[in-house]
Amino acid sequence: MIVYGLTGKTGAGKSTVAAMLLEKGFFVIDGDKAARKVTQKGSPVLKTLAKSFGSDIILPDGSLDRGKLAQRAFSSHENTDKLNRITHSAINEIFCKEIERGGEEGFEKCVIDAAALLESPSKSLCEKIIVVHAPLEIRLERILKRDKISVEQAMTRINAQKEDEYYLQKADIIIRNFTPYELSKELEKVD
Repeated sequence: MIVYGLTGKTGAGKSTVAAMLLEKGFFVIDGDKAARKVTQKGSPVLKTLAKSFGSDIILPDGSLDRGKLAQRAFSSHENTDKLNRITHSAINEIFCKEIERGGEEGFEKCVIDAAALLESPSKSLCEKIIVVHAPLEIRLERILKRDKISVEQAMTRINAQKEDEYYLQKADIIIRNFTPYELSKELEKVD
């Protein structure tokens, strides 16, 4: 099975691209779902996050306050790196199991959809890296609409990620998800 990594800056359209690849017959592994799984109530990862980012990131019912964690983790590159160090190896284990499952189910192509893929050990699982790209203004507009947060909160998330060039230089395939480019035509690069 060929394994592709799908990444890009927040608001670029990774989820949209992943959904289109699913329709094209790819086995899609959702990095957000894996992150939710490793941070479930009582998990070792959640306990480590609480030690690093404050015990108040755990709600009274024992679940993670994702908003509070995001606010702290994306407040600086250092905190984002700390979040990644805590979560990546556990997420990588899930990715490995999912790739195996996809192969057992007969899929020939797999894509790992993960925002922080390039900074994680999971990058080594991928034969090719697909980067979804869109200009800042478009990404900001998408984030505001999608997450219903303030411009300040959105910019904090955007600024916690590395520069566009970091992603573009590490890409084997660049998918431009903005006008005048047609996303379905851009995806032909993956085939």
